[in-house]
Amino acid sequence: MIKNNLRDFIETVIDNKYISAEDVKKLQRDILEDGIMTRLEAEALLALDRTLDTHESWGPALTVLVVDFVVWSLRPTGVVTNDDAMWLTTALDVGGPTETAMNIVYAILDETQNVDVALLDFIMRGRQHARMHRLAA
Repeated sequence: MIKNNLRDFIETVIDNKYISAEDVKKLQRDILEDGIMTRLEAEALLALDRTLDTHESWGPALTVLVVDFVVWSLRPTGVVTNDDAMWLTTALDVGGPTETAMNIVYAILDETQNVDVALLDFIMRGRQHARMHRLAA
């Protein structure tokens, strides 16, 4: 379930086709002051990352929100289980990994005591995807 104020935020930024610096501040201070609470909320925010133009503050803010959720809110804390890693990498990989998606996974590696191999596999696929796009350009 997504909280009503988060749903309103999502509808507003979709209508605007842009996430501004003010939107990021509002999200952090007023809407998700306690962080992401569900996978559905995380998925909705990750979808915005893939589909909207954003202010430069969006990527770092989203990274912190997702890392805090995955590493510190899900149980056991400090560990990314296979189930959580499979869910996250699927959510991050829709349409190919974005720069923010890669930053999220690297930040998770920095914060955890133990991660599932699915996250490492995601990093390898992301690097390969980036390399192929550089060669095609």
